Amino acid sequence: MTTVLTYGTFDLFHIGHLNLIERLSQMGDRLIIAVSTDEFNAGKGKTSVVSYEDRARIISSIKGVDLVIPETSWEQKASDIKEHGVDVFAIGEDWAGKFDELKELCEVVYLPRTDGISSTEIKQMLRVLDPKHITEMQDALAVMSRLLEHYRDLT
Repeated sequence: MTTVLTYGTFDLFHIGHLNLIERLSQMGDRLIIAVSTDEFNAGKGKTSVVSYEDRARIISSIKGVDLVIPETSWEQKASDIKEHGVDVFAIGEDWAGKFDELKELCEVVYLPRTDGISSTEIKQMLRVLDPKHITEMQDALAVMSRLLEHYRDLT
């Protein structure tokens, strides 16, 4: 039996997350996903939109996921690999080379991400909806409306 392990925040669940989980589940017989806790994310300077409890529940409900554990520190990976008898540690290619020391314990695989989608990009798009940006967009639209009215009057 081949056990696969990955780590991630899995905030604002999207098709890239699902693609990753489907690829991971095809790599072995048992899939363990460590979901970053809110406290661990805070220590990394990250804030999740969705709480750890909800993110872990979403991940645990996906077909092919056998176990969800909390990610509470960078250092836990080696002990998780030993504790759960992990054969393959897999993570996104943006982490390439960062976990090569785990090759002493299991196979390490860096997987390509889904093009054009990430939780970070979604959060950046949503930031324009804060009150300051909404006001700026309304002001810009008002200027555009005045310019269009002026242009219409000239024709």
